[in-house]
Amino acid sequence: MLRAPREELADDARQGLISTPKHLPPKHLYDARGSELFEVITQLPEYPVTRAETAILEDAADAIVAAAQPDELLELGSGSSRKTRLLLEAMHRQGTGDRYAPLDVSVAAVEQAAAELAVDHPWLEVRGAIGDFSRDLGKVPRDGRRLVAFLGSTIGNLLPPARAELLTAIADSMAPEDRFLLGVDLVKPRDVLEAAYDDAAGVTAAFTTNLLVILNRELAGDLPVDAFVHRARWDAEAEHVELTLEATREVHARLERLDLDVHFAAGEHLLVEHSCKFRVPGIRAELAAAGLEVEQVHGGDTHGFALLLARRTGGADR
Repeated sequence: MLRAPREELADDARQGLISTPKHLPPKHLYDARGSELFEVITQLPEYPVTRAETAILEDAADAIVAAAQPDELLELGSGSSRKTRLLLEAMHRQGTGDRYAPLDVSVAAVEQAAAELAVDHPWLEVRGAIGDFSRDLGKVPRDGRRLVAFLGSTIGNLLPPARAELLTAIADSMAPEDRFLLGVDLVKPRDVLEAAYDDAAGVTAAFTTNLLVILNRELAGDLPVDAFVHRARWDAEAEHVELTLEATREVHARLERLDLDVHFAAGEHLLVEHSCKFRVPGIRAELAAAGLEVEQVHGGDTHGFALLLARRTGGADR
């Protein structure tokens, strides 16, 4: 049985809010409001990820499906599934399969995606699941040959050790005939990256500060939302953008359901997300280390984004 989102949030808050530095996993950003805000972010002029990936999929979906020949598409962290339509429509055109299994922590995202896809694609069978792709992948029922898709550079939320663990788990879950499609955002100039995560309209700031609203609502807290500001900083050495909430003054708060008192010093940060950026040779090497061999690469530096299609190495005895 998948754990309830509140239970996961409680466990992570209990640990992360007494750590140094304080931190919470980015999956907790995606309640119904957070999912709505993220969809707005994907349309912002400063945020090129979704447009780049969509353009690549428009050109490459048929080639990807022809190589994968999937009976079903399993998408990790599906969100609204808008880009996924291009893969599903290619599957339908080529007659490989009409099943879609979105796995996401957001109930609202899965329900909305299923409803919208059902209207536009009456031939599609949707089997959504609520869960954390880093832990619940093996709990999604298999039905034939799979294309496992992890799009939107969501893998960038994981630092290298966690990425290695997840990629290995994905490889271990795959049958020899399955394929894995990974979308990664590539390294760009600092000003471009920081603007993408700190937009002029303040949508990303609303997205991250909504985490405080979630904590207050789900854990009976009294964190003062107006005492925190959104920060985005590019770390050139680590090649990731770090998103934090900075306390503008000293904060004393309580999460009643955890029986936990929380203290922030003025200027102290709560880390809410890393967004790692990639280079194609580097992510190829990470996939290889996890037991995944790249068969196709679409996009690249001219797009600022890449899609990599990989198969499991070692055959059935791996």
